[in-house]
Amino acid sequence: MAADTTTSVPRLRIDPELGRALDGVPMTPNGAFDLTDIAATRETLRAFAEASAADTPDDPSVAVEEHRAARPDGGPDVPIRLLRPTTASGPLPVLLWFHGGGQVLGFAAQDDPWLKRLCARIGCAVAAVDYRLAPETPAPGAAEDGYAAHRWLVREAGALGLDGARIGIAGQSGGGGIAAATALLVRDRGGRAPLFQALMYPMLDDRNRTASSHEITDIGIWDRSANLLAWQAVLGERAGTGDVCPYAAPARAEDLGGLPPAFIAVGELDCFRDEDLDYATRLRAHGVPVELHLYPGAYHAFDLFAPESQLAQAFKQAWLGYLTRHLRAPAP
Repeated sequence: MAADTTTSVPRLRIDPELGRALDGVPMTPNGAFDLTDIAATRETLRAFAEASAADTPDDPSVAVEEHRAARPDGGPDVPIRLLRPTTASGPLPVLLWFHGGGQVLGFAAQDDPWLKRLCARIGCAVAAVDYRLAPETPAPGAAEDGYAAHRWLVREAGALGLDGARIGIAGQSGGGGIAAATALLVRDRGGRAPLFQALMYPMLDDRNRTASSHEITDIGIWDRSANLLAWQAVLGERAGTGDVCPYAAPARAEDLGGLPPAFIAVGELDCFRDEDLDYATRLRAHGVPVELHLYPGAYHAFDLFAPESQLAQAFKQAWLGYLTRHLRAPAP
């Protein structure tokens, strides 16, 4: 195996507001997300998310429904958490959402607080997918869950009071990778094309050979070591080999033509930076409209760790603006 030539990121390159937030993040010897013990880290994150939700006043203007989508292969149904504003009328546009967690951590309800605010602000529904996690379910199992959820949503939209012609796909980090893979599956299987794919610092490439994947090693927020462990859990011995399909790692796709328009945002100090920039460039080369944002001095998931920072506010404005323009537009 070749030597792992890594370089350290100077602390001075981190945006000052984000640096102060980073100082308050609890760190294990393996960073904020310890993937040497996935089960324990899952429990810790779930407890934190549930405690945060309990401290957030309930918003009666957003209703929550639990649904299940059948999988084409006859396997266990896919749980879907549907959020909808109670005051909105008419068939609602809907965002099919995939939570973050490197495809090994997290659950659909963890994003309830901010997804409810998004519902109320935009006047859309959100269908959060509780996709199966690795290593229990290797890739492309999560993407197959995404495809099943999208197919169900298109089919059941009318009965649910949703607009089947206005469905966007979105995801964060590991969920961003699953959103991109879902878009590929929908295209390749002849499904109804989503309005867009909105990818927040997506996890796209298992090969970990870009400059940024070697550069980001010591920030503590999803550095190279965490990403290597995550992909090992997702793909096992296939990670980094030629035996990986695009539905497991979307960067492997050679043909990106015919995909929905994309929104891609990533921080300059994110190990996903270069794979995300490359994906955006190749989408454009295949004729896909792309809105791309690169945030200087920002590490992975900076908007979650420093939500009140100027960079996070700029990112949220761009993200909400993109969703609003596309979901509120007349149906194609």
